[in-house]
Amino acid sequence: MSHGAVIPPDGRPLGRVLVTGAAGFVGQWLLPALTANASALFALATDPVTAAPIPGVPAVPQGVTWLLGDLRDETYVSRVVATARPDTVIHLAAISHLPTAAANPALAWDVNVTATARLLFELERHGGDPTVLIVGSAEQYGRDASHVMPLAEQAIQVPRTVYAATKAAQEVLALQAWRASGLRVIVARSFNHSGAGQPPRFLLPALVQRARALATAPAGTPMPVGNRSPVRDFLHVSDVVAGYISLCQRGMPGEAYNVASGTGWSVQQILEKVLARTGSRAVPTEDPTLVRPVDVPVLIGDPRKLQHATAWRAQRSLDDIIEDLIHAATF
Repeated sequence: MSHGAVIPPDGRPLGRVLVTGAAGFVGQWLLPALTANASALFALATDPVTAAPIPGVPAVPQGVTWLLGDLRDETYVSRVVATARPDTVIHLAAISHLPTAAANPALAWDVNVTATARLLFELERHGGDPTVLIVGSAEQYGRDASHVMPLAEQAIQVPRTVYAATKAAQEVLALQAWRASGLRVIVARSFNHSGAGQPPRFLLPALVQRARALATAPAGTPMPVGNRSPVRDFLHVSDVVAGYISLCQRGMPGEAYNVASGTGWSVQQILEKVLARTGSRAVPTEDPTLVRPVDVPVLIGDPRKLQHATAWRAQRSLDDIIEDLIHAATF
């Protein structure tokens, strides 16, 4: 393996692509987006995609080879790497829900870090020269007095949750593999994203679900919400997927890139948009069970490094996300 710093003028070809966590929310958007440029698609998941098609979510393409199993299983990981012989790997698999990670830290570290180590080891062991995109999170930045919004990639990382800590550790692990062996690793630090098909345990679909349920309720009906002051940077999942593919083609190995819009919205502003669009006259009321004690007040990402490297630009707005969630009928 080489450190592979030279990028062809037309970008690196994707070739045979291996996607972990392929049956998840982002994976189901990523697989169809890859079909135009991948010579073969291998999808890793613990269970097959069996749910009925969701309005607004692209259909899973034909011709995908599904390799079912658990990345914590060393034999399985070795087998799928040998079978896929990937030119490109996009590592989505993770416990990505913050409360779930907090409720079982050992499992979160095992899935988000140890399984990543196992995957990287097998990619090194089997040879080849793949491009490996490691998907991290804006939560890695945490909160620090030195932070200036929007956050650039050189901002200090001070994780404040189990999930954030596992993602920061995953990045350290992956970049060490690049420095030590030349495995062509690129890191994406993804800010909040949503769209049709995202489970309602996440913020935006949860707000849309509650507002829709109260659309015909009398004015003043309480609508339970958590913290309304945090500010977040939201992208449509289709833009995130496009950013991941662009990084595989044009990202510089050994570098981390924010996948962000550069614009922040408070939860209160998002609530107002959701209520207006659904026509609900409910009154948002703070529910202590929905309040996270370690919420980072503001997370807005600077996307200029990604834009400069790949010419990527976000195409969809927050209003588009809300509209898609309303019409997705996923609740």
